[in-house]
Amino acid sequence: MEFKHISVLLSESIEALNIRPDGFYIDGTAGGGGHSALVLEHLSPHGRLLMIDRDPDAIQVLQKRFSEDDRAIVKQGNFSHMDELAAQCGMEKADGILLDLGVSSHQLDDAQRGFSYHNDAPLDMRMSREGVSAKDLVNTLPEKELASILETYGEEKYAYSIARAIGKYRLEKTVETTLELAEIVKSAVPQKVRKADKHPARKTFQALRIAVNGELDALSDGLDKAFDLLKTGGRLCIITFHSLEDRIVKQRMNNWCRGCICPPDFPVCVCGRTPSAKLVAKKGIAPGEEELRENLRSRSARLRICEKIKEKS
Repeated sequence: MEFKHISVLLSESIEALNIRPDGFYIDGTAGGGGHSALVLEHLSPHGRLLMIDRDPDAIQVLQKRFSEDDRAIVKQGNFSHMDELAAQCGMEKADGILLDLGVSSHQLDDAQRGFSYHNDAPLDMRMSREGVSAKDLVNTLPEKELASILETYGEEKYAYSIARAIGKYRLEKTVETTLELAEIVKSAVPQKVRKADKHPARKTFQALRIAVNGELDALSDGLDKAFDLLKTGGRLCIITFHSLEDRIVKQRMNNWCRGCICPPDFPVCVCGRTPSAKLVAKKGIAPGEEELRENLRSRSARLRICEKIKEKS
């Protein structure tokens, strides 16, 4: 099986990890193994890399690609459970952790996975191929709840109009495919939105994908697990692709880097809190012009990096 995926901010991520040759590293969203392969190039025979992915297609590819490398460990699961997966490998603390939060090119380009509004396919969007699908949500949720998902996870201005249009459509028949849903969205938004450069269903598909896969909950849990797993001096590198997840990552890292939280009118600090981390790139790192030319999907990517300087107080 071919698992096509163009790794974003590849060299920048590896440089940011500041890899120790004999260290233990975690790629929590390994995909086709692009970042992982470069991490392994920097490891000695004593180094170890744990590769995690929730997608069974990715796991098959990773197992085949790295089957002869004793330094590589492949585990299927959600990165929010990385502490349990690392423990299964006998690893307690990591020297660096990488998370690439984007949907893989394989998932977008394989029409049958149902992630894309460009091809007609079953309305699925499950990264793990298990659990509730986008079809289930679209056809069973009350309009108000559906609109809330579109507004919260897609930041969709016309969420309630779209939800009403879906509700009206499903009175006659079930929404089965991606193009069916895309056409419903088109019918529910103003003409100016239909003619805009970006596809009018883009935010709806993003919102449903996030809801189906519990992405923001997994991210919040995964961030805490990752930071706790890091050794002092270890680095956490996270590539985000939209404002919701980037905001969560930025705020969490800033919180770890924050010291005293006493009110400003206190003459001396009584909380005793000191920073647990420091930012390595304060504003994050965006793709360069060459990468943007070669991979248009990288345009919204941002790499955020922090280094653990002590255990959380």
